[in-house]
This record gives sequence, structure tokens and C-alpha cells, in this order.
Amino acid sequence: MNARETRILSQRPRNTAAQWLAVTVLALFCGVAAFAFAPGTTLPAPPSTVIVRSLPLPSLAPLDSGAASHYRREGRIERGDTIGSVLSRLDVSDPGALAFLTTDPSARALYQLRPGRSLRVETDADGTLFELRFLTGTGDLLTIARSGETLSSTRTPAPVEVRWNVAAGEIRSSLFGAADAAGLPDAVTLQLAEVFAADIDFFKDLQRGDRFAVVYEMRYVDGEPAGAGRIVAAEFDNRGKIRQAFLFRDVDGSENYYGADGTAMRRTFLRSPMEFSRVTSGFSNARFHPILQTWRAHRGVDYAAPMGTPVRATGSGTVAFVGQQGGYGNVVILQHQGAFSTVYAHLSRFAARLHKGARVSQGDVVAYVGQTGWATGPHLHYEFRVAGVQRDPLTLAALPGGDPLPAARRPAFAARIEPAVAQIALARRFQGASFATLE
Repeated sequence: MNARETRILSQRPRNTAAQWLAVTVLALFCGVAAFAFAPGTTLPAPPSTVIVRSLPLPSLAPLDSGAASHYRREGRIERGDTIGSVLSRLDVSDPGALAFLTTDPSARALYQLRPGRSLRVETDADGTLFELRFLTGTGDLLTIARSGETLSSTRTPAPVEVRWNVAAGEIRSSLFGAADAAGLPDAVTLQLAEVFAADIDFFKDLQRGDRFAVVYEMRYVDGEPAGAGRIVAAEFDNRGKIRQAFLFRDVDGSENYYGADGTAMRRTFLRSPMEFSRVTSGFSNARFHPILQTWRAHRGVDYAAPMGTPVRATGSGTVAFVGQQGGYGNVVILQHQGAFSTVYAHLSRFAARLHKGARVSQGDVVAYVGQTGWATGPHLHYEFRVAGVQRDPLTLAALPGGDPLPAARRPAFAARIEPAVAQIALARRFQGASFATLE
């Protein structure tokens, strides 16, 4: 060791105060870490809820002695899988079965292996295939079964099991954003907007903090989800006003949505002729016309939408006019019950087989958004008329309502919706959750 190194090692630290400060801070932090909360100062435990529900037990059947040495396995199709790779992952070692599956025309549905679908096999200890079950893209159940040394395939309509799924969410940015966060299928989200379409404009009326809860049917085939069904019950809290809707299937097969008191959810007219759109020009007695460059009344509501967006009839009625009409361009005029009529203008094209005198039902697509007539861009001009006089559909409160549930059907309705009422209440307590239940 040279003299310089000896001098460096023997030097005493000059910044003694800083050193003591560091030691003191370190001791302070260590001391805090070592201490526990004093008695009586711990934070209260979060509230918890215990929910007890009775579930039916599956029926048990005696094990077939002939199948005692068989093994059942299930696997998910992964991206890039082939028949061979899936069977290998399920421990199937049967060259004859693989040859059958890849060459027999009856097994051709297995060539379309969509990621996420499941495939079930039954084998013996040596990997010989005895049965294979696969849900095809068309909804049929493909079964490959062994009888002795022979394999055969059958396709049968898959038995469908209907369960109730429950989801709830809160609006943060949009209905679809909240629905996706709650795990709600798009088809159910569209139904939700349709069920409350007469009372809520889902573009204009929604605000941050609105809440919804939905009970809907989910179809399962062989334990696999096979698509969403109808909404059974729904609740929407919009701007502090809570609306509820319940599906009632009557003995004659008809289906309608009613409030808990039997009030019809389907009004005579929808609030908007499109499911999701934006109002660009409202009803006004004086608006500067972008083409005529003059101030004049605007006796309708303009909805901005991309070219070709479907336009739906806001109410059931008869086609009074379909064709071209001056500044309206391509226009459809519907005559409804009583003194009511509606106008749909600037259309790009009309729905197939639409003609004067044709009957249309509420929600039917009658035309598509365009830019014909006096229009500076793609949009729909919509008018609501009473005895031929245009009225503002966005502020008109006295729209005729639908027929309420007959008094004779109220007891049956109350009994039918009782389980759905309980599920809605449960969903409300677990906002943002999604879970399944049995009907």
C-alpha cells in the first residue's frame, strides 16, 4: 500500500453533522417501521355483506363399469392450432382417428378451429379416441364416436341451456364504454338502448355518473356460451330518475316490456329516429340557412351521422310519401294513428320494398342517411307533425303512451318478474360487477 492510499484510508470524515443527520433520519424511519398502531386507533374494517343462495345440486348417476378406464378431457382452441396439435395437447394418440378426422367429409367442420372454442375428447389410458364433441360455427353439435374399430360422426341440433347473467355499470364516458367495462355483450347494450329509447336519448340525455343494471339471457351449449338472448329486466338511473323495465312473455307468445306497475315501456313514438346520433341543428323559429344564406325557421331536428346510417321509424304507421320533394331531397313521410305524422329527409336511399301505403312498425328501418336536397353534409332532417304542424320532438312531453298491461294479467306479471326484481336489486349492490345465475 502506498502512502497516498494510507492517507486516504486514515482520513476522518469532515462532514460530521451531515453524517449524524443521516443516521438520525435512518433511525427515525426504522423506528416508525417497527412500531404498531396504538390500541383503539386501527382503521375500521370495510363493510361486508353475506349473501346466501340455494343452488340445485346436480343429479348423480352410477359410473358405467365399461367406461371406468376412460378419461375425459377438454381443451381450448388456441391461435394457430391444427387438429393434430389440439389432439396431442389432450393426450390423444390415435393415428387412425386423426386420419378419419382429416379426411372424412362429415368431420369437415373441425377444420374451422376458432380460437376460444372448446373441444372435448374421451380416451382410454393408451390415448385411443372413443368420443369427440365439438360445437360447430353453425351451432350444431358434432360428435365423433367409436364403435369397435369404426369411427362415425353425427351432427345434431345442440341442446341449449338458458341462464340469466347479471351486469351493472356506471357511465364514465359513453354507454358502450360502461357496458364493455361491465362485460355486457354489444347485442345486449343495443337492447338496453332500445328498451328505454322512448324515455332516454342515449346521446343527448346521458351524463357522467348515470348507472344501469341488467339481467339478460345467455344461451349455453355443452357448457359453452352460444350468444346472448333477450333482456329480462333492466334498471337505468338517468340524471337521478330511476326507470325499470321487465320482460313479460304472455301465454299467447307475445313479448313486451313494462314497468313494475304494468306501465308500457314502448311508447307510441321513440325519442330519436337513430339509435346513436348527434343533434347538429335543433328546432328553431330563426336559423341562418347555410345554403340560402338567409334567416328562416327550422321546423325540425338535424342529426349528424355517417352516410348510409340506418334511419328507423319512430312510430308505427303507413307510408304516405316516398320519393323526392324539393329541398328535402329523398324523403319519407309516415302517417301515424290520429293526427301524428313524421318526416325523414335528405336520405341517400330507401329501405327495400318501401312504397306508398306500406305498413311499417316502430323501429323498422325505412331509409338511410344521405346528403340529398338542400344539405351541406350527410345528416338526417327529422320532423314531428301534429295535424300538419311541426312540433319540437325533443321538448314535446305529451307523446302518447303505449297500452298498459291489462288488469287481469297483473298478478301473473308480478309473479313472473319477482325473481328478476331480486336480481336487479343484487346487481345494484354490486355496481360494476358481472356474474351469472340460474333462472
